[in-house]
Amino acid sequence: MNFPAELKYTKSHEWIAFDGDTACIGITDYAQEELGDLVFANLPQAGDEVFAGEAFADVESVKAVSDIYSPVTGTVLEINEELLDHPELINEAPYDAWFVKVEGVSAQEDLLDADEYAAFVEEEKAKE
Repeated sequence: MNFPAELKYTKSHEWIAFDGDTACIGITDYAQEELGDLVFANLPQAGDEVFAGEAFADVESVKAVSDIYSPVTGTVLEINEELLDHPELINEAPYDAWFVKVEGVSAQEDLLDADEYAAFVEEEKAKE
């Protein structure tokens, strides 16, 4: 499984990439693998507020509907509209298939680096 070192991660399996005062948010390789083939993505609108630890989107797979949680508080600057028509892009390249770009980032949830997240995933897998 791939966990790029330049990203930060959450225990709810989202990744976040910071670029100054903005951040891109998506789900990890582990998350997309656990969800299976994604068939639908429901995203917020530009201008919507997101809050650290709260659901801001959801994805539907052949298995279930799953909430996507924001690792930060901020305002949605842009959504990845391509995911609305092609949610399978999340399965194909989870670190390219960002969900939203958020500006005015604050209240960062407890973020993990790649090594910490990899260790957490191993713990999760051991419980299965």
